[in-house]
Amino acid sequence: MAHYFSYLPDFGYKNPLATSNSISNYILAKNIFRRVKIKDDALADITFLNSYTISDGETPQDVAEELYGDLKYDWIVLTVANIMNVRDQWPMSNRALWKYCNEKYGGDINATQFYETREVRDAEGRLILPAGKVVDRSFTIPDPDTHNINLSIDSDIPLVIGVSNWLAETRKNEKNRTIKVMKRGYLTTFLLDMRNEVFYKKGSQTIDRTTKLASNPEI
Repeated sequence: MAHYFSYLPDFGYKNPLATSNSISNYILAKNIFRRVKIKDDALADITFLNSYTISDGETPQDVAEELYGDLKYDWIVLTVANIMNVRDQWPMSNRALWKYCNEKYGGDINATQFYETREVRDAEGRLILPAGKVVDRSFTIPDPDTHNINLSIDSDIPLVIGVSNWLAETRKNEKNRTIKVMKRGYLTTFLLDMRNEVFYKKGSQTIDRTTKLASNPEI
């Protein structure tokens, strides 16, 4: 991510110990609030993006090196995928997931976290109940073909199934595995556009496109 910060402009804060208003008495820091977000219409553009499935243990740096030839572009991978928190939005390796679940659930790792429905269709193949709906353990519906019988968790083919803590966390982790990535041919254009977007416009507090000073109440 160090390469990402090189693209950010500076923001100057006056040194409270300084008596002069000279720019040399301002402390410059990277303006981390100048964040770029990919436009929604660009994210829907199939000519700009590809789908990418993250392999077990693969990092943003690994993906950047494979796609763009340099691991320093890991921030592009994260920006295009709209990932702001790598810890929560990037898939853990199988080993890390197992360790995480053991620390979180201990001996209850295989305990039921919630119940969900199985798919139910009638004799003509019409969908009566979709799979994956979160319900209570006691949830029932009338049998679509024999209305005097209720389908439940105790039916020959259970209406609802329990999802364990381990399975729930595994599903959540797998959802993070497929991301959108930018095609390599757009790399140069993206970097130029990125720089233009984060640079400052002209203003009373702007020294140049890369430096802006905080307002000074003493002036």
